Amino acid sequence: MRLTPPGTLAVKTAVFITVMCCALAALLGVLVHVSVTDQTVGQAREQALDRLEQATQAYETGDAPMPGAGVDPEGLPARLRALAAGGERGTMVADHLGRPTMWAAGPADGGRALAVQVDYSQQARTIDGLDRAILWSSALAIGATLLVGALAVQRVTRRLHATARVARRISAGDLDARVHDRRSQDPRRPQDEVAAVAAALDSMAASLQGKLLAEQRFTADVAHELRTPLTGLHAAAELLPPGRPTELVRDRVAALRTLTEDLLEISRLDTGRERLDLETVELGALAGRVVRGAGGATEVRIVRDVAVETDRRRLERVLGNLVANAHRHGRCPVELTVDGPVVTVRDHGDGYPEYLVAHGPQRFRTEGGSRGHGLGLTIALGQAEVLGARLGFANAAGGGAVATLRLRDEAVAHLAH
Repeated sequence: MRLTPPGTLAVKTAVFITVMCCALAALLGVLVHVSVTDQTVGQAREQALDRLEQATQAYETGDAPMPGAGVDPEGLPARLRALAAGGERGTMVADHLGRPTMWAAGPADGGRALAVQVDYSQQARTIDGLDRAILWSSALAIGATLLVGALAVQRVTRRLHATARVARRISAGDLDARVHDRRSQDPRRPQDEVAAVAAALDSMAASLQGKLLAEQRFTADVAHELRTPLTGLHAAAELLPPGRPTELVRDRVAALRTLTEDLLEISRLDTGRERLDLETVELGALAGRVVRGAGGATEVRIVRDVAVETDRRRLERVLGNLVANAHRHGRCPVELTVDGPVVTVRDHGDGYPEYLVAHGPQRFRTEGGSRGHGLGLTIALGQAEVLGARLGFANAAGGGAVATLRLRDEAVAHLAH
């Protein structure tokens, strides 16, 4: 059985309903008890005073005393005796011989008290039965109300939890997720607040998905359109005579071609339909090839080598981008460390910007006028997600940026000796 955690809306609502039901039941019970008790005691008091009047007349005329009447009888409450001795009449309920009794007393000769007693047992039992009925009916009413209220609240909280799950899926990148709340989809049914929230979330997700798809199509279209003229421009640049201007033109053309290829790769990653070409590779040897191909002075440290089943091309792309970024934006020495399925790339520069550590790389955003278009780390992160790996960015305590790639444990084929 799934327990509802404390502090949730369902628990708070149940507590509120219980407290309000208890307060209402107590108020109604007190009112009924007081009303019935006053009525019952009033009737018994009138009966006792009538008998006291008859006993007084019999006492004054010298007739035989009535049953249950007498002067200063045994068991007469002291307070009532004192009241009668003072010339007043009064009544009081008290136990006499183990039974509840209604006493009525008035003044008699010599400062004594003439009193009568009326059996009060039936009235006492009536009040006790009423109190028990009030308690049982209140408990049943509270239980029924709490059950109905809990069921109603559970339906609402279940819809809220479903909406929250969809919101988390959307924030994780699943833009196809929708709430599809039945109440919000049926205009004939009254729309409550939960339905309004669900409809707003679905509308927001659809709008966001449309905008992202439009951006992805635009990026892909621009990259495809640039590819053909850049190919011709590259061929024309190769025909230019040697010289410094030619070198500048070729360098810029190469940068444009790299940017175009990066945009095409990002557009493919955005579609989410990339497929892996798995093979078993030695991670240490692959890291060595990446470092040799990237150029620059990079130290490779093999703490624990492993063979992994992965897509070699994509893994080389991730590590190559991390090493290139370390050389471009950091300072030497650059270190690549292989420790089992975990690969780290560290430089000794100023470290990653705060926004990148907190939120990950962002396209076309670089810090402090750095060269580059900010797509290298974005591509590395996208390819890592395709591989099922986790890529994190942090700053080392002693200075420098640290990128950590953690491959899936299931991808480890065997330990290399």
